[in-house]
Amino acid sequence: MMRIDDKVAIVTGSSSGIGLAIARRFLDAGGRVFGVDRSAADASVAGRNGFQHLTLDLTEKGAPETAVQACDANLGPVDILINNAGIGNAKPLLETTDEDLYRYIAINLAAPFALCRSAIGRMRGRGGCVVNMASVFGIVGVANSAAYGVTKGAIAQMTRQFATEFGRDGVRVNAIAPGLISSPLTAERIAAKGWFRNSFIDASPLGRAGEADEIALAALFLSSPAAAFITGVVLPVDGGWSAAKMLPDPATASF
Repeated sequence: MMRIDDKVAIVTGSSSGIGLAIARRFLDAGGRVFGVDRSAADASVAGRNGFQHLTLDLTEKGAPETAVQACDANLGPVDILINNAGIGNAKPLLETTDEDLYRYIAINLAAPFALCRSAIGRMRGRGGCVVNMASVFGIVGVANSAAYGVTKGAIAQMTRQFATEFGRDGVRVNAIAPGLISSPLTAERIAAKGWFRNSFIDASPLGRAGEADEIALAALFLSSPAAAFITGVVLPVDGGWSAAKMLPDPATASF
């Protein structure tokens, strides 16, 4: 049930991090992957059978449609769209310029919106699925994440909107809301900043950062026949961080 044999998936931001982990998992599950990224393909997937890559900035005019057309020409009609590409590291509201805001909107919202429009238009009638990458910062309030949190909240609503609009056409639309994911920068922040560890690790029921592959497995599940009756869902994959408000005292395991 977690196989996607011969399905064609567009994965944006496929050259590193979560996008690369998704590309690997989809290839392992029998899918064909059309990676789209501003950077060249990672060596771990570049030579694999069923993988094609397009180096493209999705904020350029017409780029989302170009990506879907290129997938059609190289691998075939898209069955799965993974809207993963995005930017983080938002500033506080009072330090966020108009230029900052427009850049977050262009990358985190406008490009995924246009990709959905292009891909879903081709999926209607024959079925398909979309997985958007939201964030826990888009479903709870987080200080100093102004434009980032706003655009990720918009992704969550976009997911519900399109799931409602296109379910009768056989198209499922879901989103993943990752929590803190391991990276060199994450490890550095955890080690150097006590408030960061307190906020994201100690406040999480599972008490750790997630791994990119754990997000990839969630994306594979939502894209597979195992999730055939799931649409319109924004799935937190965050170790329980967004659900927890008050954890037991670690010394006594009670309040």
